[in-house]
Amino acid sequence: MRIGLLTEGGYPYVSGDARLWCDRLVRGLGQHDFDIYALSRSRQQEDEGWIPLPPQVSRVRTAPLWTAEDDAVVYGRRARRRFADCYGELAEAVCSGSDDQADRFTSAVYGLAELAREEGGLVGALRSDTALRALERACRAPGALRAAREARVPELLTVAAHLERTLRPLSLDWYTEEGLGSADLCHAAAGGPAALPGLLARHFFGVPLLVTEYGVQLRAHYLASGDAAPAVRALLASFHGRLAAEVYARAAVVTPGNAHARRWQERCGADRAKIRTVYPGMEASRFAEVGESEDRADPDTLVWVGRVEPAKDLVSLLHAFAEVRKDEPKARLRVVGAPSGPDGEAYLGHCRALAAQLFPDEADGVHAVGDNPVSFEEIGGPECPTLADAYASGTVIVLSSVVEGFPISLVEAMFCGRATVSTDVGAVVEVIGGTGLVVPPRNPRALAEACVALLRIPERRERLGAAARARALELFTVEQNIAAFHGIYLEIVAHCPVRYAVDDAREPRPFAVPAEAHIPGRWTGPASRVLARGGPGWATTAPACATPVTAPEAAR
Repeated sequence: MRIGLLTEGGYPYVSGDARLWCDRLVRGLGQHDFDIYALSRSRQQEDEGWIPLPPQVSRVRTAPLWTAEDDAVVYGRRARRRFADCYGELAEAVCSGSDDQADRFTSAVYGLAELAREEGGLVGALRSDTALRALERACRAPGALRAAREARVPELLTVAAHLERTLRPLSLDWYTEEGLGSADLCHAAAGGPAALPGLLARHFFGVPLLVTEYGVQLRAHYLASGDAAPAVRALLASFHGRLAAEVYARAAVVTPGNAHARRWQERCGADRAKIRTVYPGMEASRFAEVGESEDRADPDTLVWVGRVEPAKDLVSLLHAFAEVRKDEPKARLRVVGAPSGPDGEAYLGHCRALAAQLFPDEADGVHAVGDNPVSFEEIGGPECPTLADAYASGTVIVLSSVVEGFPISLVEAMFCGRATVSTDVGAVVEVIGGTGLVVPPRNPRALAEACVALLRIPERRERLGAAARARALELFTVEQNIAAFHGIYLEIVAHCPVRYAVDDAREPRPFAVPAEAHIPGRWTGPASRVLARGGPGWATTAPACATPVTAPEAAR
């Protein structure tokens, strides 16, 4: 079948989010054709280019989400009235404090999309005074959110600019029979703006939509808008909440990456019957040598691996390690990771200063002067040339985060057969599943006690490490991920009406590859031509010698 893969700031860009997962999915499902529809986030991302694409990618269409030139579209009086009505309805649905605004929000979004398709782009209209006045009226209307009623002009301008940016996909030229209308299935690699083209493909052409979220977009928005003014936070939270509810309502299947994301989706209205949890697929072979090795690492070394940023709470880890050293004077801590942006650089400097303060260089009978028990390293250095080497250097891997989605570093440690100590955040408990120790976040004493417990009992470390490796190989491999999505693709298509898309010669083509090409047996004469086009002759004109097939084979 032909898959329209929808991304925002991700695949196929070199610096894209979820780039590895999308690439492994596309390469692993070579029996399907993929069309990539990618929204870029910055000029730098576009300048860095794409990763090499496999042959099953038929085409790539891109559009910038970070900028949009005025489309110079001049609406007539009727079109201006349509826009004012649709945008006004959208603004009222967003500003209202009532929970029964889903239909108004949906009607407004699709009304704007139909206007853009018939009259041209929406960029100029969304930036117009008409849009700003409609937003201001909605904020002042009876029943509006309390915070919205207090919005001032600068805050209204901020909200209007954000809505214009998020709604840019409505103006794209992707919604044609030769574009997204030719797909058998749209697969959005995230919610939010990435899923908007999938909603419109469903609205205009009836193409079924699959939405995958390994990091819930609504949660990410809440975290990112923490410093905004109260009115801005309230209005944008309302908009993104209603958009998420519409995406979940219209999707044929929603695939969260863990139970933590699933709970968010259910709170936003996702139907439990539509949800299939699919864990991210990771490449186990990178860590096979460490996981299968009989060599034992330094029994006194704790290792932390990840991006250096405040959410990882290295400050609590350093204070916990100070407690560990009181009970285990030989213990060492290796912090392996690069800072994430300017905030990460500043945070790394703060952590280095704290480590120097907590562990002054002095002769203690175990470490010589100048030999600090805490080291800060990056992958690629002489002591840690590869990521696998980082995990191999210690017997206990520590995660100290206060905010975490799917803990990739924990899964990598599990592939390496290492015992782990983690804070109870995000999907940590779900991933560990009883194969490691879990403590409350921001609790250095509890973190220290768990680390000491594993450092003192080698047999317990080895038992937990072996169980962790077995669990990771069962649940978190690339092969498991690809097989799950292959089954979901077939499930969706099997339950959706057949769509008669056309090829370049305007011939009907239900799937990119005819399903009958994989069925054994003799297929000759007119019947085969009818069947290959998905015609009504399937049940009545098939030759008697045909070999029966199962439903998955027929849908392939």
